[in-house]
Amino acid sequence: MVMPDHICPFGLKSKDLLERQGFKVDDHHLTTRQETDAFMAKHGVSTTPQTFIDGQRVGGYDDLRVHFGIDPPKEEQSDTTYQPVVAIFSVAFLLALGLSWHQYGTPLTLRAAEWFVSLSMTILAIQKLQDVESFSTMFLNYDLLARRWVRYGKIYPFGEALAGILMTAGALVWISAPVALFIGTVGAVSIFKAVYIDKRELKCACVGGSSSVPLGFVSLTESLMMMLMGIWMPLKALMF
Repeated sequence: MVMPDHICPFGLKSKDLLERQGFKVDDHHLTTRQETDAFMAKHGVSTTPQTFIDGQRVGGYDDLRVHFGIDPPKEEQSDTTYQPVVAIFSVAFLLALGLSWHQYGTPLTLRAAEWFVSLSMTILAIQKLQDVESFSTMFLNYDLLARRWVRYGKIYPFGEALAGILMTAGALVWISAPVALFIGTVGAVSIFKAVYIDKRELKCACVGGSSSVPLGFVSLTESLMMMLMGIWMPLKALMF
């Protein structure tokens, strides 16, 4: 579809993919709603674009990726992914190394490890705060405290953000440490019960209410990291 107020992004992506695969593309633009509806009715499809190779219809952009072996067939595709948490932890880790490098002249410091956890908490909190209502709904599937006190699901992201920000700054440990320890402990117990005792297969709300991340080891690790920081930060303040 190429109209004055709309150019189909999947059409552009399909054309680019075909060209990168070595095809010469004969690109037919659908320039009106009526033309688009007529095309879909003619070919018995509900979406555009549609790709034809040697006269045979392959399908839309997703079908094209399957056709070239980039993605597995739809029946083999999983509805879960760890990509969001991998992205968050990777960026938080690199940010922590960068801050340590700037501050101490080397990326490999104890403070870098602390920043990794606190920045991870903060970025994860941002994901939840984008849609607190959706997060709190998914959170109710497994969090033991939220099931008893529903409002806790809406307070949790703010507590995680507050603790993460204060720990990043190394300030007000008497606030950040108890908050991190509390929400981390409740989270760890809830996740352990849901996954390892009740054997339930759930999505984790750790990266927001629309998450496709499975509840399990990664989610438990997040809670354990918060617990560890909640214990370590006050101990560090007392020792140094």
